[in-house]
Amino acid sequence: MKSYAPAAALAAALLILVPVYASLSAQDSDKEELKLKLPKPMFIGTPRNIKTANLETITGKSRGPFFVPKGTRLLSAGKAVLSSDMQPVIGDLGFVVDGEKSGEDGYFVELGPGRQWVQIDLGKTAALHAILIWHYHSQARVYRDVVVQASDDKDFRSNVLTVYNNDHDNTLGFGPGKDKEYIETNEGRLIDPKGAAARYLRLHSNGNTSNDMNHYVEVEVYGILK
Repeated sequence: MKSYAPAAALAAALLILVPVYASLSAQDSDKEELKLKLPKPMFIGTPRNIKTANLETITGKSRGPFFVPKGTRLLSAGKAVLSSDMQPVIGDLGFVVDGEKSGEDGYFVELGPGRQWVQIDLGKTAALHAILIWHYHSQARVYRDVVVQASDDKDFRSNVLTVYNNDHDNTLGFGPGKDKEYIETNEGRLIDPKGAAARYLRLHSNGNTSNDMNHYVEVEVYGILK
């Protein structure tokens, strides 16, 4: 006599999965792909001879699409920028949010050696859904101790949320980071702040594998104003 238990079990499983699938579809319908305008690449091929203890695996593949809630928009363009180095060696702090992402000379700001930070004031509190950073992408290099923090306190003394930290040995004192160091490319580094509510972004670094200086071509912050 044939047993229909497997068929019954499959039917029961489908009844469970249908509402789950419907829920996921509903969530997907509330999101859209974040359309990014990337600068042209400045170097080709796999970088070599970069030695660092915390480097992510190099795949050579593009990042792929990234989805954000509908209504997400660029919030950082033209906003006020402060820095631990208010007299940059090269360039102007306004370069950080001017929309120019080229890797050529004249499009980046250079801060002094050692640990430095830049801070962006979005003007209002927002739910943050994407942060993109281009430190310097005209050559392959890794920036050290990259830590990105969000807060509603301009002095970052309270309500500070760390949304990215690749300072694996706690050099900066914010705690050991679990994120990986990465090689700069024209794609920039995409960070998912997972809807964190903040008005201010502070981005730390501590030199790079080519020299002790700190650079920013552009930072883009995407979100929905509260």
